Amino acid sequence: MASTTNKIQGGFRHKLHTIIYEADTPAGRFFDVMLLVLILISVVAVMLESVAGIRQEYGEELQVIEWVITIFFTLEYIGRVIAVKQPLRYVFSFYGIIDFLATIPMYVGLVFPGSGSGLLLSVRAIRLLRIFRILKLVHFVGASNQLLEAIKKSRVKIAVFLFSVIVLCIIFGTVMYLVEGPDNGFTSIPTSIYWTIVTLTTVGFGDITPVTPLGQFVAMVIMVLGYGIIAVPTGLVTAQFMKDSRIDTNTQVCHNCSAYNHRDDAKYCYNCGAHL
Repeated sequence: MASTTNKIQGGFRHKLHTIIYEADTPAGRFFDVMLLVLILISVVAVMLESVAGIRQEYGEELQVIEWVITIFFTLEYIGRVIAVKQPLRYVFSFYGIIDFLATIPMYVGLVFPGSGSGLLLSVRAIRLLRIFRILKLVHFVGASNQLLEAIKKSRVKIAVFLFSVIVLCIIFGTVMYLVEGPDNGFTSIPTSIYWTIVTLTTVGFGDITPVTPLGQFVAMVIMVLGYGIIAVPTGLVTAQFMKDSRIDTNTQVCHNCSAYNHRDDAKYCYNCGAHL
């Protein structure tokens, strides 16, 4: 009798895991799409609730929408905990914490009703954390996992590049301080470095502008360099992405440790060795 009950529970857990964590199956794909739609509706509802006129006119309707979505998110959170063999690993993971924080705002409102606009504003801010669920669903959208891995693998090159840019900004900032001087708005080297960064990133606030011909020439050089500098990190990530894209991965999530990004031909989890 006990073994039969365990088999039923195991089958239910496996089916629940397939629906919630797997995007390769029709049921999993439908669940992800439905979850994405509810996230967008929830975010729009929170945005509309922040408008005083709309809140006064449709406050009750927005509350109903929030409660429906909150109940769904609560059931989804419980389902995610049940579907994995190591629930604490999910509960204390980044997205597990985000899921929990995105679920509690309405319950907080029940415990502390009418406790002031400051608390209500904080509650609404917590609700907006639900948009992180969209980032979590990005893991189930084709090559997005590979893009994330490409960024991670390129972080050393990007760090070296950013360090070089900072050194360049210090050099050009010092040059502009010496060329233009305090009389033309370049009152100090930090101020000149600020202007250099604004110019190099092609933002151009216009609060400080070079006046002398030599200063304008240096500004032109910085502007031209800005276009090339913006393209370098993109090139580094793209090169790594193209290199990693040769390995085909799927959206299968390990039921034991919740690891994802497995190869298409993988039969065992690369993290814990469990059978997929």
